[in-house]
Amino acid sequence: MTLKEQIEALVVEATPLEEEVASLTKQLLDALNAGKIRAAEPDPTAHDGWRVNTWVKEGILLCFRYGRMQDMSVGPFRFFDKHTLAMRPTKLESMVRIVPGGSAIRTGSYVAPGVICMPPMYINIGAYVDEGTMVDSHALVGTCAQLGKRVHLSAAAQIGGVLEPAGARPVIIEDEAFVGGNCGVYEGVLVRRRAVLSSGVILNSSSKVYDIVHERVLQATADKPLEIPENAVVVSGTRPLASAFAAEHGLAISTPIIIKYRDDKTDVKTALENALR
Repeated sequence: MTLKEQIEALVVEATPLEEEVASLTKQLLDALNAGKIRAAEPDPTAHDGWRVNTWVKEGILLCFRYGRMQDMSVGPFRFFDKHTLAMRPTKLESMVRIVPGGSAIRTGSYVAPGVICMPPMYINIGAYVDEGTMVDSHALVGTCAQLGKRVHLSAAAQIGGVLEPAGARPVIIEDEAFVGGNCGVYEGVLVRRRAVLSSGVILNSSSKVYDIVHERVLQATADKPLEIPENAVVVSGTRPLASAFAAEHGLAISTPIIIKYRDDKTDVKTALENALR
């Protein structure tokens, strides 16, 4: 049986043997750490080009369910977590820059050569962070989130995670996207390659994104996530609320707006990070 088949069989087993769970979760975490399997992956046959691997997320849930609390303290710093969820084994040969200052990468996440981790940042289990991406200070890469090549995740940006339900899609940020400081991207939003999210933009499955270039409104549907188009430049704007009370008090609600599509001027602004590599 393949690892996928074994995990799927274990999920429905009422009382699996501890040794069997330990063996399969170790195989799963090793494969995730090596990037051999992913919680979601590119799939040209899928309607949006991505496929969620439900069985991988089910395997991660097994790590939580059957893990035992363990003392993981390092010197005077006290940490306690499930024994199945240790820190990711990372060595100099991994060619990942982890700058001193309190960052952490949980096991079961793939962090490619050339990734830069500025302190303090956190990458959670199931995440995939591809080559040349920068994860800046106070940024979070949530459970099972997928980041492409040369993504810039700016300071305090939050990429939301998801485990349950197992079939729910994670947040996906494609190659060369720029996520500005204090942005939040949650609930399965898909940000296409080279898109730019300006500081403070918040995107989730309920967001309506107003594209003033093409005069359209983008939003999630029952079978499709909210998708930010390739090269789109998104800023945080406002739109007025329609009620009489709102009009009386001049109330408006925060709204993401696509104000243009990426050009040479945008590329100059977002390319400054290359000097730090």
